[in-house]
Amino acid sequence: MLLSVVLLLVLLATLHWLWMRRTISPYHFPPLVPGFFHLFQADLPSHLQSLAQRYGPLYRVHLGMQDVVVLNSKKAIEEALTKNWLDFSGRPQTFTNQEVSKNSHDLSLGDYTPLWKAQRKLARSALLYVQNTMEPIIGQMVQDLCKRLLAQAGSPVSIHKELSMFTGSIISFLSFGEKRESVIQQFYSCIQELMVVWDSWQIQILDVLPILRVFPNSGLRKLRRLVKKRDRIVQEQLSRHKETMVEGQIRDLTDYMLQKLREQAEGSNRLSEEHVHMALVDIFIGGMETMSSTLTWALAFLLHHPEIQRRLQEELDEELDSGSPGSLPNYRDRDRFPLLNATITEVLRLRPAAPLALPHYTRQPSTICGFDIPKNTIVIPNIYGAHHDDRIWEQPYDFRPDRFLESEPSQAGIPFSCGVRVCLGETMARFELFLILAQLLWTFKLLPVEGNASLPSLKPEFGAFMLKAPNFLVRLLPRRQELE
Repeated sequence: MLLSVVLLLVLLATLHWLWMRRTISPYHFPPLVPGFFHLFQADLPSHLQSLAQRYGPLYRVHLGMQDVVVLNSKKAIEEALTKNWLDFSGRPQTFTNQEVSKNSHDLSLGDYTPLWKAQRKLARSALLYVQNTMEPIIGQMVQDLCKRLLAQAGSPVSIHKELSMFTGSIISFLSFGEKRESVIQQFYSCIQELMVVWDSWQIQILDVLPILRVFPNSGLRKLRRLVKKRDRIVQEQLSRHKETMVEGQIRDLTDYMLQKLREQAEGSNRLSEEHVHMALVDIFIGGMETMSSTLTWALAFLLHHPEIQRRLQEELDEELDSGSPGSLPNYRDRDRFPLLNATITEVLRLRPAAPLALPHYTRQPSTICGFDIPKNTIVIPNIYGAHHDDRIWEQPYDFRPDRFLESEPSQAGIPFSCGVRVCLGETMARFELFLILAQLLWTFKLLPVEGNASLPSLKPEFGAFMLKAPNFLVRLLPRRQELE
């Protein structure tokens, strides 16, 4: 079956290429890379970056019958998504995206429309509200995490598992006011399984060869089952909130958005409960897996670079009251911790959670770096490639937080993408990364389980949507006697 699919794909793409060769075009398109399987590479961001060494930072590759434009430099990405943002603000409405986005009501996957703009504005204001009002609660949750980890002090800890459940508990509390471990685990497991299935070739191939949709597909059946389970969990929370909500009292993101729905003026661009439903799904996915992955990568790099860890702890000790175990840096005072900020920026550069972002779609003809980009073109921003561009970054593969102490903030990468579709949760993500990493480093010394021989691998492992975090064990030694 797979061999037949491959042969059919090659045949269709070859016919398309021959037809395009016969057509004389007045346009100046980006160079076309020969071959048909570039987008099926296991380490796709690295592969696309390697092609840029030969074809330049902007080129086209085949995806079935369609050419896809790949952007591999920060300059090209910012020109498209910031300078010409309206031209590139669309999303390709693929079969698989439709399957998981609840009738296109999803923020990440939804096309650029007046309703999408209203939905994004609602979700963004909700996130800012809960961040401003719940910072002390989140800080207390971080301290509670450190207290739980103290019970395992000196023993091997599966840190990614701990951080995944913890970030899941934060976003569950912010979204639904939920602290019950059973509810958090249920939604966490569902989302994890759904992302794995969505990432599989059985699902991704359906966007390339539509004819395969008529054949039995166990992966598609499983995906639909998990989407129903996901939606059932979210709907239960929405129903509970509507039954217990008190007007004017905001307990969480769900309360905020449901109450804003009631305040809408009459008109054609009224948001529905489905928009709130899918905004919560997006926030939960972004606030859970991407956060835990970035934190895990940060700890992995610090295990490899104990001298950076030592300097970070010296910075924290100098700025915080070392005699108070409850001390915690305030995010509003983050400028007092330049090395911590630089370390977070460097981790985000080296290991952006979404290395290829999500594909964009041109809503009208445009240009990038002098090349013509037609309407209805899929555009992939290779953020990982832009962050490892040796024309911009000195020693781009090395972990060097000091590079951001020596340069202007504008020289940082674009880990959350940019423009009108910049990641909705960027502010919240930076807030949580700062608080969690600061408290962990202030409380614990990180050590490999069995010396340097057991250091975690730093080789990135890419999925279709996200950069996977490494699985490793770490020893957490309390840095102060009074914390033990």
